[in-house]
Amino acid sequence: MSTLLLLGSTGLVGQQLLALALADPAVRQVVAPTRRPLPAQERLLNPQVDFDQLPADAPWWRADAVLCALGTTLRLAGSPEAFRRVDHDYVLAACRLARGAGTPRCGFVSSLGADAHSRGLYLRVKGETERDLQALGFESLACIRPSLLDGGPRPDKRTGEALALALSRGLMPLLPRRWRPVSTARVAQALYDAVREGRPGLHLIPSEALQP
Repeated sequence: MSTLLLLGSTGLVGQQLLALALADPAVRQVVAPTRRPLPAQERLLNPQVDFDQLPADAPWWRADAVLCALGTTLRLAGSPEAFRRVDHDYVLAACRLARGAGTPRCGFVSSLGADAHSRGLYLRVKGETERDLQALGFESLACIRPSLLDGGPRPDKRTGEALALALSRGLMPLLPRRWRPVSTARVAQALYDAVREGRPGLHLIPSEALQP
């Protein structure tokens, strides 16, 4: 992979993916479109975009792979519709443009329990996004399904998530492997490795495979 397109580079997993890509000597350029500018770094192209009006003719949609860690929470989004717009519509719009430009590989940060038929909004949207990414026809598609993410303090306050993490850490030895919290560094590394390998077809990476 010499050129990578990274969506969601400001999140906890996205930051880890960006660091991995920029540290990879095989990568000539990382394109990370964001709403607000990132700190300048060598080999980083950071176009500022409006995800509601993505530039369809931008040349940087063509890459060797697209890595997607784009997402939000219901509380931050403000409504179920706004949440779905970010976690599904923005992801699909960007990945559709990348695939249309000839990008052959895709890696997507999904969730444990993702299911397009789930009653829960979060898991249903993640499942729908997985399903719709498959329909885009990437030669290689890796979807990673982590449990609760453990990546240190967040810039936004997530009280429920913090309490769940604290409880899970205390009960770690008693929890089944698939339900244990997983570090954002492990999520990023596993997804990066899967996309770099680029095996043909769909590959679902379960949370238990991310445990030490």
